[in-house]
Amino acid sequence: MGSSAISFEQVSHVYRGRQGLAFEALRSVTFDVPVGGSTAIWGRSGSGKSTLLNLVAGLDRATSGTVRVAGEELGALSETALTQWRGRNVGIVFQFFQLLPTLTVRENLLLPMEFVNAVPKSERHDRVDQLLDVVQIRDQGDKLPAHLSGGQQQRAAVARALVNQPEIVIADEPTGNLDASSAQAVLELFGALRAQGVTLVVVTHDEQVAARADRILELRDGQLVDMRESTS
Repeated sequence: MGSSAISFEQVSHVYRGRQGLAFEALRSVTFDVPVGGSTAIWGRSGSGKSTLLNLVAGLDRATSGTVRVAGEELGALSETALTQWRGRNVGIVFQFFQLLPTLTVRENLLLPMEFVNAVPKSERHDRVDQLLDVVQIRDQGDKLPAHLSGGQQQRAAVARALVNQPEIVIADEPTGNLDASSAQAVLELFGALRAQGVTLVVVTHDEQVAARADRILELRDGQLVDMRESTS
């Protein structure tokens, strides 16, 4: 893990409201995430965790500073290039699943492959079956998301994040809406990703979830206030 998968250098992000009021969500944040490492971004609600994750994924742009992810300086990419880069390099697991409700689980996994075209068409259905086996919901593949439990939907969201074989997987409060058993299953899936060399970044306010990572970065009021190795 000698090189960095993610590098922030003096990164700040300011939101501006309708009346021109500014809110600094991140303030001069600097850190690196090594390739193949597992990092937890920990902090209370409103500390800047989700903003940081959006910057890693290129969903937001830094107001100042440099964000480099998977070898690209994101601020230098056009919106079109950024979209293509994201689809190929970063898998995102959202807190509220974000599965398209009118598509089956299988169709939710196939759609990102259509957008990015990183997996040959002849291999896509086999890859979906493989991933649904990994997350243990292959028997739910032809159902709509509304017919799945919360834990099953989050497993589907993890599978969708992996369809284009990304180098980096980021997850925003992935266990926040799950019962203890489902949360444990999702965390075990993340452990399996780490064993495969995927770089994993998990945003959480749950100290037990954070403790499973190699390293914990703590945010408070938009600032990085602590950076420590996990004791787990």
